[in-house]
Order: sequence, then C-alpha cells, then structure tokens
Amino acid sequence: MSAASDLLSDYQHVITDLRLVTGDNGVFSVTVDGDVIYSKAQTGRHAEPGEVLDLFTGLIGPDVPRYGQE
Repeated sequence: MSAASDLLSDYQHVITDLRLVTGDNGVFSVTVDGDVIYSKAQTGRHAEPGEVLDLFTGLIGPDVPRYGQE
C-alpha cells in the first residue's frame, strides 16, 4: 500500500487536505501542516512500508483513533 493510501485508510476522518505533488529526481517527502515528517533526501532512502503512517500516528498522538475505531 502507498503512504497516501495508508494515511487515508486509517485517518480519513481527520485529514482535510492531502496532495500528491510530483517532483524531480525521485523526490519523496511528506509534510503535515508545514512540517516535514519524512524526507527521502534527508534519509537517503525511500520510506519503508508503513513508516509514514507510523510517523503520522506519532505526530497526531494516541488520543486520535484510527478510522472505524472512534
């Protein structure tokens, strides 16, 4: 599953805007409210499956349930 699909599957009830923006040279970064939570340029690798979802979950905190569990 892609990072976007993971995020929408689990947190569609709290995400108000999700954009996929194409970039050059294999750019892959995820920004939430202006803060970069994952950057391929910084890590030197693509995110592992579920890694972006885990980072997002950590960012919003344990009080926000996943979709369908609220």
